[in-house]
Amino acid sequence: MLPDDIAPRSALTASLCALGIAAALSGCTAGPDFKAPTALPPPRATVVAASALPGQAAPTPAWWQGFGDGTLDALEKQVLSGNLDLAEAGTRIGRARAALRIAGAAGLPQAGAGASYQRERASPKGILSLTGSGSPANEDAGGTAAFGSTTLPASNSSEYDLFQAGVDASWELDLWGKARRLREGSRALAQAAWFDREALQVSLSAEVARTYLHLRATEAQLAILRDNRAAVEQGQRIAEKRLDRGATTRFDAATAGTQLAAIDAQLPALERAAAQARNALALLAGLEPHALDSMLASPARTLPEIAAAPPPILPSDLARRRPDILAAEASLHAATADIGSAKADFYPSVSLGGSLGFQALNLSNLPLWDARQFVLGPILRLPIFQGGRLAGQLDLAKANQQAAAIHYRATVLRAWHEIDDAIEEVRTSEAQMAAAKTGVDQSRVAAHVAQRRYQAGATGYLAVLIAQRARLDREADYVASRQAHNDALVALYKAIGGGWTPPAAPEHGA
Repeated sequence: MLPDDIAPRSALTASLCALGIAAALSGCTAGPDFKAPTALPPPRATVVAASALPGQAAPTPAWWQGFGDGTLDALEKQVLSGNLDLAEAGTRIGRARAALRIAGAAGLPQAGAGASYQRERASPKGILSLTGSGSPANEDAGGTAAFGSTTLPASNSSEYDLFQAGVDASWELDLWGKARRLREGSRALAQAAWFDREALQVSLSAEVARTYLHLRATEAQLAILRDNRAAVEQGQRIAEKRLDRGATTRFDAATAGTQLAAIDAQLPALERAAAQARNALALLAGLEPHALDSMLASPARTLPEIAAAPPPILPSDLARRRPDILAAEASLHAATADIGSAKADFYPSVSLGGSLGFQALNLSNLPLWDARQFVLGPILRLPIFQGGRLAGQLDLAKANQQAAAIHYRATVLRAWHEIDDAIEEVRTSEAQMAAAKTGVDQSRVAAHVAQRRYQAGATGYLAVLIAQRARLDREADYVASRQAHNDALVALYKAIGGGWTPPAAPEHGA
């Protein structure tokens, strides 16, 4: 029989040999390595060539401050701190980082400790009967029978105590890089979750600005209608005075009344649109309806205009500026790492395991060195037949990577379409706004002349009505053109990734 210290040393030597072999193989990593794709623009892609903001080469995160509206600035801040969709996206980041910590445990040793007490009875008709230990003839004077190296009660002792305490450890060696691929994929998913939240923030900032500007445009339309209503009321009073003097017929007063009714019919629709815009902003801020009414009613109801156009952006900057493209790239990275993890399942796995503890029938004997027991040695596992599960997992990982690659290309293409469309909208809305402004100036002159001529009796009220109607239409067109121009600028800022700060070297899985 070997001495007590020889057997542990032999098992330890074998384990160390296995560990050395594993270390030599640890440089192998299954699956393809990820290479970040290049977000190439289409052959005829438009590059933003608007005038740059002073001293800037890229849009500032708070680009909406260019409108010079303090209410909009405060509203953007409130929405970014209270929006529920953004808060939910933040929880997804937390989940992704927790999953990364879980994946980080793969490939690391696992250890635990435990202790137990059991009241047992060994059956003399069971395994003991094969050794003859269950026979009364094998009982010693103390009423016990020998079973291997463990002393168990004989058949005339029905029950006994068993005390155990010890530690155990195991370590699955990362021979083929499966654990590394799991950590790599989880880190990429955590980055994707972070970029998704930033993309949502960009969209939210644009939506807040768009909704707020629509509210102010609607209020401007209401102001125009009410001003024109006051002018028509004044014309109606003049028509009635002239009717009293017999200088005209009832046609003029009735025509003015018809115009008043037409204006009154338009007012409720605009008032409803303004109320809906205020409630939409409250919802974006995570508040109940009408919660922002006092805040939105405090300043003068004018339609803001941005001080300058967005700065130019080069095609090479697009992928860094747009968080949705970075999120799609991170998802592609994670899908690529999954292929390596699936491939590693085809190869053998080696685990080192062991336990060291104490076992005794009496609690007083448990701390004694002679009560020690241990298990130490490597475990080899080789997948032979899995019913097609491993092949299916690999095919699924490859299909997911192809889908992620297509999603990345679609995201980049959509970004260029959004930029090109926004640039065209900015260009055409500027021309439309200039023409509408000229129309407003001319219509105001025509309405003033017609009103003076009517008061002097040189023309009928129909000419005044036509001139005032034309003025109302031109002023409404001008407000609509200014709103369209602001919408185009907001869309352009969103398209080039305004509203967040791109990291220089992102490590968002940490």
